[in-house]
Amino acid sequence: MWSVDVGIQRRTEGHSDFFVVDVGVTVASVADGIVAADEFNSCAIVFAREVEIERLRPSLTLIRKTNRNPSSVPLFGVLLIVLLLTGIFLFEVDNLATQTKTIVGYNLKPTPWHEFPAKKFNNETKIARASKIIQCSYFSCGRSRNEPIPFTNQADNCPTFFRWIHHDLDPWSVTRISYADLMEVKKFASFRVVIIGGKLYVEYYYDCVQSRAMFTIWGLLQLLKRYPGRIPDVDLMFDCMDKPLIQKDASTKPLPIFRYCTTPDHYDIPFPDWSFWGWPEINIGPWEEEFQSIKRGSQQQSWKKKHPYAYWKGNPDVFSPAREALLMCNDTKQWGALIMRQNWTQEQLDGFKQSKLSNQCNHRYKIYAEGYAWSVSLKYILSCGCVPLIINPKYDDFFSRGLFPKKDYLPISPDNICPSVKTAVEWGNKHPAKAEAIGKSVQDFMERLNIDRIYDYMYHLIVEYAKLLDFKPNRPLSALEECIESLYCFADGNQTKFLARSATLPSQSPPCNLPQQANSQ
Repeated sequence: MWSVDVGIQRRTEGHSDFFVVDVGVTVASVADGIVAADEFNSCAIVFAREVEIERLRPSLTLIRKTNRNPSSVPLFGVLLIVLLLTGIFLFEVDNLATQTKTIVGYNLKPTPWHEFPAKKFNNETKIARASKIIQCSYFSCGRSRNEPIPFTNQADNCPTFFRWIHHDLDPWSVTRISYADLMEVKKFASFRVVIIGGKLYVEYYYDCVQSRAMFTIWGLLQLLKRYPGRIPDVDLMFDCMDKPLIQKDASTKPLPIFRYCTTPDHYDIPFPDWSFWGWPEINIGPWEEEFQSIKRGSQQQSWKKKHPYAYWKGNPDVFSPAREALLMCNDTKQWGALIMRQNWTQEQLDGFKQSKLSNQCNHRYKIYAEGYAWSVSLKYILSCGCVPLIINPKYDDFFSRGLFPKKDYLPISPDNICPSVKTAVEWGNKHPAKAEAIGKSVQDFMERLNIDRIYDYMYHLIVEYAKLLDFKPNRPLSALEECIESLYCFADGNQTKFLARSATLPSQSPPCNLPQQANSQ
């Protein structure tokens, strides 16, 4: 006599529900009136989502057969059933793994509005990949604390450019933001972020270049850690690419989407970019580390000893008219500029010896030229203490609107780049005290933009945005909870080091005081 029993049980641990599947096999034989029985119990199979259990239930049908010939114990049949159940289990695990979209790009395609080579995971076996996806996506996040911690210090005043938060959210100040608005703008989003009760959930739509998604989500997790119990429930769409998409015109409805930049002609809401927490692909550390390193490098030479011409080093092969035109200015005598190509592939092979940002502050002038669209390099150029020569930018990030021409930088005409650079360099060399003062002014601006202010900007932007929602945020069915542990689970060795270096602690001070909205910006 033999039987196979399958049971499904719900268990709750903390705030999480789990479903346990137990498979039991019993084989009994009768000899001389004595019944002997052996039981084979499989390991429990735990799934994190009820929908997956419901999909498995038909495959785990109760199997029971009795009154077999007592003289023959069907051990082969038992083993066959166990193998069958194991095969079903492995098939369903693989099916779940191939459908789970993740922060590192598993099962995601690149954004169609800014195509880039799809990520490859050729160094992993199929089993290892499935195991990692399921472990990191469904079993990493446990109970988390969300109780507010009392502040011990007083709040400072926010920088004046924080007023732009009101400006960026003004299109929805009357109409507010509906759930339908989010669903409409979803087609332009890389992922969706939902925060409920201090827990962060992400629904992934498209992959992001390199580790942008990971470090953007890490920044949000650090914000929750920085101000526990103080981040409101919120539901927002985010795009991780460089070009704003929601244009302002009479026929376009305002749709809210967060990204790293905006323009005066777009509704896109600017948010601190991923590199404030690190950029491991090109060995750029977290903002606090990187700024202090750049500042020390800038002090290695006095102003008089710095090279009296402009400097730019970057990648011109990104379909950027400004950068392509800038290549024609590479003549220190004729145009007063040194223009250098940056080969990141070779730099990676050489251990980034020639791309250290703190070694690029030995010139009196540094040029900023946008790339394909917005460029993340602006904050590093502004930190050097040199005179920034900014080729008239089309794109703004969240802090650049606090800069003023001739006080924090010298504007360069995009229509006449080389002569404009030459004019700026000649003026600065004739007025060294004024030029040095510009470099000092903008470096001080960037020093005040420390990581405390980064978190404060994120806090105020999310709080003010959440006030505009006309619906209660709920966790999407396909959204995954992300936590510090899940990101560490997905991160490779190098990414893990960068994440750890940018980890924060609960703040002893409240967020800075947000300036009131000005009548005009």
